[in-house]
Amino acid sequence: MAVTGQKTARRNEAGACTRGWWLRRALRTLSASHSGACRPGSHCVRVALAAAFFALLAPGTGAQTFPARPIQIVVPTGAGGINDIVSRLIAKKLSESVGQAVLVQNRPGAGGVIGSDLVAKSAPDGYTMVMVFSSHPVNPSLYAKLPYDSIKDFEPVTMVNTVNLVLVVNAAVPAKSVTELIALAKSEPGKLNYGAVGTGSLGHLGAMVFKQMAGIDIVHIPYKGAPEVNMALLNGDAKIFFDTPITALPFLKSGKTRALAVSSTTRSAALPDVPTMAEDGLPGYDVVGWNGLLLPAGTPKPIVAKLNAEIVAILRSPEVMNQLKAHGVDVVGGTPEHFANAIRTDIAKWAKIIKEAGIRLD
Repeated sequence: MAVTGQKTARRNEAGACTRGWWLRRALRTLSASHSGACRPGSHCVRVALAAAFFALLAPGTGAQTFPARPIQIVVPTGAGGINDIVSRLIAKKLSESVGQAVLVQNRPGAGGVIGSDLVAKSAPDGYTMVMVFSSHPVNPSLYAKLPYDSIKDFEPVTMVNTVNLVLVVNAAVPAKSVTELIALAKSEPGKLNYGAVGTGSLGHLGAMVFKQMAGIDIVHIPYKGAPEVNMALLNGDAKIFFDTPITALPFLKSGKTRALAVSSTTRSAALPDVPTMAEDGLPGYDVVGWNGLLLPAGTPKPIVAKLNAEIVAILRSPEVMNQLKAHGVDVVGGTPEHFANAIRTDIAKWAKIIKEAGIRLD
């Protein structure tokens, strides 16, 4: 009887959270009506009434029955980058472990804001996650206003991995080291450019810190995704790219691009012969990013715990760890609390860097 009572309590907790989401939606809409944004009898008022109705009917979904239908991982970047690659690997393994389909949906744009906003406004039932990346703690400092709160509107599941960058140049660029690249940039201010996946991506931040520390003038060219930057690098439209090893390696092996240095303080297992930025002329340089999974705020704790346990087990399996390590990706797989602390720390860290650089998007 005690066990049955505990299960019932967990179902009630989950149901209360789901009903709470519908009630919050109803209250937001009715608030808009009160402020004049919605007219009596209009569509938005009808939405509020429907939301209140569903709040009363919403069933409980405890962790013991979760998942009962497909799960979705929203990737707020284009296909082919590290965020997408890691998400699809986890989706495949998670589907096998929970016995439900795990779908990946790419929703790129605005440095991850579009995809993250979609998940922030989703029902907090565990069925919609977002694989955020290093832009998540950066965007609060880049944008005057975001459609969500980067901390309060999400429930962390786990930091999936950390990843460094590799400074890559087009093979025609004469510089063979970081020191030579800095000298070349100083001799031709404003003539060298660098490609990056939008504004606020890890590659853009890596280049921005490089530019600041080296005291050089290089021009930013934003692209939709890593494949597009690499194509531009190959045909010479872009000269420099702070890429992740997992997407840089195929082009490096072809000899059409050249690696000068990695962004971490230690060398990458994927590129052991490539020096660090600090070794090669820029002491103190250290830019490392991460990927991690978030749920909408209010997701029942038992469901968060279940997803955390399943995903951490996947990440710590020898097969997955070795596969990611070979591509320069270091598995983390920590607790929700660890990831929450990392997000807060990085928001403060990048706020200082971005303020000093004077970068802001409206």
